[in-house]
Amino acid sequence: MIKFNKKVILGAIFLSLTFTGCNEILDEQPRSVYTVDYFSTPDGINQSFTSLYRQLRTLYGNGYFMSNCQNGTDESTWAQSADGNFKELDMSGQGNINSNTFPTSMVWGSVFPYINTANGIIEKGPGFGIAESMISEARFFRGFDYFMLVQTYGGVPLDLGAGELKFNTLPVTTSTRNTVTEVYTKSIFPDFLKAIENLPTSPRVTGGVTKNVARLFLAKAYLTYGWWLENPNNIPTYPETPRTDPNGHNAQWYFQQAYDVAMAGISAPGPYSLQPTFYDVNVGSNDRNSECMLYADHTVSSTYYNESDPVGFGSGWSPDNFAAWMQTWNYTAIKSSKTTAWAGSDVVSSVQREAAQPLGRPWVRMCPTLGVLKNTFADKTNDSRYDGTFVTTYRGNWQKNGTGLTSVPVLYNANNLPVQPGGAILTFLTDDSQTVTYPTGAVQSGVGAGTLPGRADWVVAPSAVNRIVYPGLWKIGTYRTDDPNGLGYPNAGLTRPFNVAKFSEFYFIAAEAAVKGASGSMSARDLINVIRARAGKWKFNNAQNLQVSADNSAAMVAATPSVITIDYILAERSREYYGEFYRWYDLVRTQKWEEYGATYQIGGVSYSDHTPQTVNRNIQKFHYLRPIPQSQLDAMEVSAEEKAKYQNPGY
Repeated sequence: MIKFNKKVILGAIFLSLTFTGCNEILDEQPRSVYTVDYFSTPDGINQSFTSLYRQLRTLYGNGYFMSNCQNGTDESTWAQSADGNFKELDMSGQGNINSNTFPTSMVWGSVFPYINTANGIIEKGPGFGIAESMISEARFFRGFDYFMLVQTYGGVPLDLGAGELKFNTLPVTTSTRNTVTEVYTKSIFPDFLKAIENLPTSPRVTGGVTKNVARLFLAKAYLTYGWWLENPNNIPTYPETPRTDPNGHNAQWYFQQAYDVAMAGISAPGPYSLQPTFYDVNVGSNDRNSECMLYADHTVSSTYYNESDPVGFGSGWSPDNFAAWMQTWNYTAIKSSKTTAWAGSDVVSSVQREAAQPLGRPWVRMCPTLGVLKNTFADKTNDSRYDGTFVTTYRGNWQKNGTGLTSVPVLYNANNLPVQPGGAILTFLTDDSQTVTYPTGAVQSGVGAGTLPGRADWVVAPSAVNRIVYPGLWKIGTYRTDDPNGLGYPNAGLTRPFNVAKFSEFYFIAAEAAVKGASGSMSARDLINVIRARAGKWKFNNAQNLQVSADNSAAMVAATPSVITIDYILAERSREYYGEFYRWYDLVRTQKWEEYGATYQIGGVSYSDHTPQTVNRNIQKFHYLRPIPQSQLDAMEVSAEEKAKYQNPGY
């Protein structure tokens, strides 16, 4: 992995717009001072490359950015311990998104310093003999950052104070937003194209960007811009501008380009490939595998390079990876008993907080909607992705060192039946076909779970899931092996990488472009079936904690509809990428957010709330752009009228 070291920027070298005071960068070699003068040296330029990779930690793995990307969509809603950072994003009467809403400000507040860093590398690097293959890493990240910005806010500034796409060294108090077309055609497309031309096929460092990483994002940018030009649902843009391409191309031309570039990535994969099973993609022991093209990396071996203590108490803020905590409920509240009498002194927590992929630190801020559990992942038999995404069985771990229960061989659980370490303590059922008996209140289980005759595990059916007890998120959960006999360090930030781009998305981009009219050697159905066939292959069953060898790919392919629609693409994207920060951007790109997010079902906030409640959201067309942060407006020394014009309409 790339070695990171946190340094504080002093002075104006990374100042951009008006609100940035001092920012952090990661420097491969420690330095006491990092100045504009130092940046104007070959060593200074070389050191700055590391900061471009470090920026991924500011968003990817951050639980509040997860809220920005999922809450308010069909995938997620707020959970029992949520605050306004999650409830406002839900848009269901628990607050409104505004210019002070923090999660929606995160992209704006994170990327401009790194855009300026990239500008400096591109501007100064050639004069120091730095190869274009390295300078194109900066081109990639500048295009990547502007692509994030334009999807989130619409048009944004290309001039940070020294001219468009120029390196700025002085703080400025004014700003002008470019249009969406200008951002795409002046930065995003040219930067990605130049990066494809000059980046290496294989990364110069582990996790480094390559031709195919740039291809993936160029294809996605072409696809997104094609949708923007077409604008099928009349979504407003800002700053207002005609939806015409300055190069004279129409939406269909860009859909075809998206298809062609994605297919080029598939045809010339370089070091990347699909993993044989969905489990292989996401199991922690196989992190940084060939399907993972770009990621915000972390390490368990060094506080220095990890930027936080891997055995300490995680801060719940960047650069930590802590997104998995958000959708982890407080499973430690599950109770079992040392005896069948269930005396107060006998009742214990049979599932202890542990640094293990199904468990980790519970923050209870977000939860899946019932529609996800019952509809999106309706096929839980052939399709391995439900099992490879969620934690549906919570198993006893009281025998681990540090629990105080290592000498207890058996506990008593549902129906007063015995359970052993490693046995199922609580299970989320796959469907509602069985009649579960639920108590009033938390009662014996401690969490309001029900019982089925003859079963020793507490059970919860899909329709009984609520905002306090719900399946956890296995795929991005904690993974580490440094305390095999104990509970490990579950309170530390995760030391796993957080994936930003996967090789599998080439297939989805090409398939979506094909649905929009692009043509080539593979149809949308062909492309989607590559992903679905892989999803039918099972290597390990998480729910049963059992190695399996099953190939349901034929059944998966046979179940694929003959005509692929955008709705089917979106369903498949949710099954493949649930919990990975894609959903809001997918729904905004395809202009389906109002349709998909308008209503959802979930139980209440108490353990006994097992009756689904239907919740309605107020999603308006202006919400398709996030508000410009208030901190930006406050720092601009311009008139109130100019500030109002700078803000996106509706806010």
